[in-house]
Amino acid sequence: MKIFVIGCGYVGLATGTCLAEVGNDVVCVDKDTDKIAKINNGEMPLYEPELQELLKKNVDAGRLRFSTEIINTDNVDIVICAVGTPTKENGEADLTDVFDVVKSVGQKLNRNSVFIMKSTVPVGTTIECKKKLNCQIISNPEFLRQGSAIKDTMTPDRIVVGTEDEKVKKIIEALYAPFISEGRPIVFMDIVSAELSKYAANAFLSTKISFINEIADFCEVSGANIKHVAKAIGLDSRIGQNFLNAGIGYGGGCLGKDNKALISQAKKIGKNLDIITAVESRNEKQKNIVLEKLIKHFGDLNGHTICILGLSFKPKTDDLRDAPSNKIVKNLLQSGAMVKVYDPVSADKFIEFHGTKNISKASGMYEAGKDADAVIITTEWDEFKDMDFNKMKSLMKGSLLIDGRNICDPALAKKAGLKYIGIGVS
Repeated sequence: MKIFVIGCGYVGLATGTCLAEVGNDVVCVDKDTDKIAKINNGEMPLYEPELQELLKKNVDAGRLRFSTEIINTDNVDIVICAVGTPTKENGEADLTDVFDVVKSVGQKLNRNSVFIMKSTVPVGTTIECKKKLNCQIISNPEFLRQGSAIKDTMTPDRIVVGTEDEKVKKIIEALYAPFISEGRPIVFMDIVSAELSKYAANAFLSTKISFINEIADFCEVSGANIKHVAKAIGLDSRIGQNFLNAGIGYGGGCLGKDNKALISQAKKIGKNLDIITAVESRNEKQKNIVLEKLIKHFGDLNGHTICILGLSFKPKTDDLRDAPSNKIVKNLLQSGAMVKVYDPVSADKFIEFHGTKNISKASGMYEAGKDADAVIITTEWDEFKDMDFNKMKSLMKGSLLIDGRNICDPALAKKAGLKYIGIGVS
């Protein structure tokens, strides 16, 4: 098929590259001229495992191209909208880029083309866009995880499609046939239900995270161990073990953004989403617990040097959007602390955003920990799990280790002479 993918972020690049990999003729389009220039020069605008190699393979094969313009739409089979929908100050999703895409293709597409809305948009948006197009439009939300976007595209848990047109269903089945050959389902439904499915999925995942963090808070005052509790409840098949790792809260460009948008949508139709509102409130509170633990240990933080290990909101990505590290570092700087940071892939981006006043970047975790009064793990990168506690203790000025992701062995850390503090564990 001849396919245009509009938007070269995580979703657009992963989707376009994987569709090219299975034999389609794909053009990825983005209005950011610098981004397209970088890609055409072999540079990646973001970090995503496996993406760069697969992208280059398909560019070299002539199946994948990049452009800043939507041109030559003759005989195009599919147009995929994968632009971002960031949060406005009032919590609403900003649909400016989505409507720009619809306007730009407008009547250019022939009646046999299919416009796929893959961007996360509020309920009713796809139907609204349909009025401005000369072709069929479907809702096809993405469920990709950053850090495993290629795997999730090639072997999805499910593909959700909002359309009731039988001819379009056949086209979509053909498009995704290479990805569902092992029995993974395409679930067809109405457009509105498909749109809401994306928001509901993220709301449920974030609810599990905030729930286990609240139970972890209870563990700290009752003497229970959240790791034991999480294991016990996660073995219940009705609950499952995923997303039950207590920590310093979720971040990224999806969970919080989509929760805020869903809450905003609900208010417009006279509904209050009390549970999801509480989930967001709990998550914001969770991002402050590092500062609370530091103040409890040191009192005044003025003049102390604090090491932050991990800056991206999760491992295997360089995405800093809504990452807990942002708020933690902001709190530390406001408290008068000096901050040393290290992250395998996102440190430069972090420094570029926050500046260098009272922040220094290290090239490794031990360099970051040298002369620090406290070390804080904020992202669960594998290398932090393998920390040599004795080496870290010998380099530090102080001895406090706050494990914000519960990835270390408390007994080994304590044996090395570190004052270990986890989340909901003793």
